[in-house]
Amino acid sequence: MLQNLKFLQSTPQLLQPPTSAAPLPQLHSTCFPILKQFKISRRELTICSNSSLLLLLGSQALESKAKAEESSPNDNQQKEENVATPNPNCSNKVPTKRAFLDIAIDGEPVGRLVIGLYGDDVPVGTARFGSIVSGAAGISYRRKEFVKIMPNYVQHGGLRSYGVDAELAKRSGSNLAVENLREEWEREYEKCPGVKNLAGTVSILVRDPSKPPPKLKLVARKGKLEIDEEEIGTDPNGTEFVISIMDSPELDASALVIGRVLDGMEVVKRIGQVKTVQENTASPYFRVAKLIGDKRAVVAERGFNRPYAKVVINNCGLMD
Repeated sequence: MLQNLKFLQSTPQLLQPPTSAAPLPQLHSTCFPILKQFKISRRELTICSNSSLLLLLGSQALESKAKAEESSPNDNQQKEENVATPNPNCSNKVPTKRAFLDIAIDGEPVGRLVIGLYGDDVPVGTARFGSIVSGAAGISYRRKEFVKIMPNYVQHGGLRSYGVDAELAKRSGSNLAVENLREEWEREYEKCPGVKNLAGTVSILVRDPSKPPPKLKLVARKGKLEIDEEEIGTDPNGTEFVISIMDSPELDASALVIGRVLDGMEVVKRIGQVKTVQENTASPYFRVAKLIGDKRAVVAERGFNRPYAKVVINNCGLMD
């Protein structure tokens, strides 16, 4: 004990923090003269070496921190300002028009939705939705169904790109092409960071993020073999829309926000409670059938999350 006490008393500098930016010479003056004057144990030698290492690491950390503060004091402030300042045009969108949707489930009316449309911020998407709701496009959402009910949102099937819907749209000169909508979605996606499809927002589907690339196939035309692209699925035609029950970041890559529910959110939640066909993608039988291209698997997949009840828009239009 006396020998250990004598050793600690003779090395008071080991217990003190470094006071200079480069204390390397001081380390040699504290430990190594002690090794010459005293006979110390391995334990004491370990304490001495560990203390020297801590002093060296501490001095290097202080020196690097001082250099960083001197070199770029304004860089961190600029980064914080960029992150902390959101685009005011994204969070303060003001509805310029109002539309209504009267909903019925299995023939029973359940209420009305009032939707505010962002005419100044997304004019192309608002014009498309407003023309269909009002019937100016030659066809409307009347008697059209909601086709998918997910935990976070409900999806309306929109208009068909073929048959009667397409013919009526052509007679009025309406174009169901989605190119302009996709361009507007790209601008909004880049301009507004963070989640766009928040609870209560209404969005038009403009693209399918899960669509695989087209497959190449060999076909015979006029006695010659040619390579052609096989179309996998069909893109949205800009008439399908979704209403978010909760924040739905999974929709940001495919949907253009055009407005929000001003009144009738309880009706949306009522739609979300309708029982649906359970998804069965985890089944090994479904996986094998999908892998080998069985058409039954494709048909079954289209039916996942479809409501058992018939959820229909009885009436719709613009309010102002």
